Amino acid sequence: MGDSGLKAPGTAGVSPAAMTDTRIVQAGGPLVGRIRVPGDKSLSHRAAMFAAIAEGPSRITGFLAGEDCLDTLRCLQALGVPIVGGGTEWDVDGVGLHGLREPEAILDVGNSGTSIRLLLGLLAGLDGFAVLTGDASIRRRPMGRVARPLRKMGMRIDGRAGGDLAPLAVRGGPVSAIAYESPVASAQVKSAVLLAALRSPELTTYREPALSRDHTERMLAAMGADLRRREDGAILLRGGRPLAARDVQVPGDLSSAAFWLVAGAIVPGSDLVVENVGLNPSRTGLLDVLLAMGADLAVEDARDAAGEPVGDVRVRHSALRATTVAGDLLTRSIDEIPILTLALACAAGTSEIRDAAELRVKESDRLAAVSRVLGALGARIEERPDGLIVTGPTDWRSGGVASGGDHRIAMTAAIAGRLVPDGVEIEDTACTETSYPGFWETTADSR
Repeated sequence: MGDSGLKAPGTAGVSPAAMTDTRIVQAGGPLVGRIRVPGDKSLSHRAAMFAAIAEGPSRITGFLAGEDCLDTLRCLQALGVPIVGGGTEWDVDGVGLHGLREPEAILDVGNSGTSIRLLLGLLAGLDGFAVLTGDASIRRRPMGRVARPLRKMGMRIDGRAGGDLAPLAVRGGPVSAIAYESPVASAQVKSAVLLAALRSPELTTYREPALSRDHTERMLAAMGADLRRREDGAILLRGGRPLAARDVQVPGDLSSAAFWLVAGAIVPGSDLVVENVGLNPSRTGLLDVLLAMGADLAVEDARDAAGEPVGDVRVRHSALRATTVAGDLLTRSIDEIPILTLALACAAGTSEIRDAAELRVKESDRLAAVSRVLGALGARIEERPDGLIVTGPTDWRSGGVASGGDHRIAMTAAIAGRLVPDGVEIEDTACTETSYPGFWETTADSR
């Protein structure tokens, strides 16, 4: 790929996601000041993919230079999309809705579930054949929920377990519009269907049981797609219209900011501002949960950037109380549940997380992983099939834990370490590079 800046860092022949290391995080003083977090992961993926099938050049700034998003860029390059740049700034020369070429090699998404599921929809218009795979975690994650509606639209998708598990063999071709009612509220399923629907001049209708994050709808509409949402929540998209290239400034990722917002709420004496955070309403369940718990939290300098609400979020330490996270609130905070569990473990009373069975098929079984990790440090957590019962406040104790290769579990353990008198030893911390490059540098009390 020449000097495009997409070569993976680390030891030659060793995947960064496969490398392991151990860090110790120790309790420190209060968190005071202002910080910024890396670009929004969901928006970075989408900005690159949508620019790839737009007409003409786009510049993406604030891009998340983590392994997951870099894997998306590599796959797009393999599909014939000219991409140059480095770090947080990339130039993408879009090839149009029908300009993707058949790749010469297998498309490897690494550890990125967003990449593999959205690429399935992107490949709907491919004139040719492609194979998608990823690491061991990706090869265990269910793909049938995305493959089923895409097959109804005319795609041929096969794989292990009847096409439910990667590697997935894909052949594109003519796309048919469908009326689809998703059994799950999933932004990845929705995005894959809408990406495929761009190739059909007929009307596709998509419904979901609750509103999942709507970055795809916002960004496609901003690029000129014929897309609207009815009052009953159904999304209508009529394809065949070219997407107009546009520059995108990616705001900070709320899922990354979540670790510092919870830290500011639970570490005594803290007064912290996380700047330039994306505040899409379909993503702000974390803020609503913290406010319901009594957190001293406020949004400052609210503004708009490329159709997405943005602001600075200030949090100060306060006494937290128990709450319940379920339904729509759970959907809007699904990626933040590990760090929210830590907040619940610091709150007075018994809290409950429900409707979270999806977390058992993420990078790890996150319900089991967060229960294991925080339980080893003294938290009182009871697992349920679709959630957790958490009783606080916790009398924290020192210990050693393992992330299991899950970046959100590793970072949750690191924030917990700020409360543990003699520190926490965390195994397998390199995985944080998938979503939050520089996390350990920001965690000044780690070594």
